[in-house]
Amino acid sequence: MSAAQSEIPLEGRLGALQCHFTWDLEPGRNKLLRIKDTLQDIGTEDGHMWRGHIYNLQGFVHFQLGSIEEARSFFSRAEEAFRRMRGAEEGPWLVVTYGNQAWLHHHQGELAESRACLSKIDGLMTEDPSQDELHPEICAEKAWTLMKFSREQNLLADDYFQRAIRMQPDVVEWQTSHVILLVNMSKRNATGVEEDIMEKLRKAKEQDPENLYLAAIYLLQLAKKGQIDQSGACELATKVLRNPVSSYSGIRPLLWFYRTFTSIDEAVALAEETLKLHPDERYLKRCAALCYRWKIWEKNSRPSPSLIKKGIRAHKDLISIYPDTSFMKRIQLANMYARSEKKKAKSEKIFQQLLEEDLEPAEQQVFFTIYAKHLFFNQQQSNMSIMYHMKAVEIPIKSFYQESSIQALEKIRHRKGNQEVDRFLSRLRESQK
Repeated sequence: MSAAQSEIPLEGRLGALQCHFTWDLEPGRNKLLRIKDTLQDIGTEDGHMWRGHIYNLQGFVHFQLGSIEEARSFFSRAEEAFRRMRGAEEGPWLVVTYGNQAWLHHHQGELAESRACLSKIDGLMTEDPSQDELHPEICAEKAWTLMKFSREQNLLADDYFQRAIRMQPDVVEWQTSHVILLVNMSKRNATGVEEDIMEKLRKAKEQDPENLYLAAIYLLQLAKKGQIDQSGACELATKVLRNPVSSYSGIRPLLWFYRTFTSIDEAVALAEETLKLHPDERYLKRCAALCYRWKIWEKNSRPSPSLIKKGIRAHKDLISIYPDTSFMKRIQLANMYARSEKKKAKSEKIFQQLLEEDLEPAEQQVFFTIYAKHLFFNQQQSNMSIMYHMKAVEIPIKSFYQESSIQALEKIRHRKGNQEVDRFLSRLRESQK
């Protein structure tokens, strides 16, 4: 440590670090729990190029949730993972990990250990010839973390990926993850991503031919542009079935391909076949439950009692294996019960329980929109439905659900000329000016 650095208070030096504790991740408990589940579903089998980054973010999430020893363990695993993947004991790829460890030690009152981590960082940074710009390893980890943490920070993640790739253009996994981010940012486009992103996707697929998730995304985007490759989908499905299970195995975008461009029945069959091969994999149970929902709510369909029973069983299972993030799964289960003539009372019981819970505003908005639709379509309670759509719109969070409730109210106004709805929407337009 230099003489100048030794004079800076410990808190000041910690605040200047590049690590998860200084990246303005703004965690709320529900978001942390969702990220915790997401990271667990990614998987960390040997050879996973993002293992160190996954462990670092898991450590930060566990720390924020109060599981200090779990956080300590994950940061240690991150350190070991980076060394194994990079084939060296020390290097700039450890700067973020050491920063996380320094913060953890500081919070726990372990000041000597915190200073020791800072000294390690100093040693790594003096080896860095570029002091004016973040090292590409740090840019890449920050980009990946922001991408996983929040959609609102996707543009910033894009910027950091570009910086990392500009400085070190030969790292394939950085380019792959950057392209996946760009596709995710364009997800709501029914005709696929723009041509420049499509070209980047094609190049990334050539550079990373073993990445089945990337291949599945490419297949899906081609289909959106009218190039439906059925034989390619079949070949890819065979590979996915043989590979280790994770949320990046390619199964989910492949299911979307079948749902959108062949049939929901094929999506259900693939999900069930995959689950049969890996019956204990909770992520595959999520995929199967998703397919059952697609089939049960397929347009102009009359789902059989056996299908509804499968859907109910799948969603009850999800609630037990994802207990910390069961909010949406409980709503989905309630909707499943509503489709069964013999289980409607169970549907109402779940909705009433959710009505009485102290939900966060974003969750309230989601619930009000879905409950309003339930009241209209399943209960034929039009006035109550209108009231809950209004409640959803009044929560000042711009989202798919707020927009869905606005659209529902617009339809009611045009169809029935409802004066109360007309006044409500007029006030809404005035407030948005």
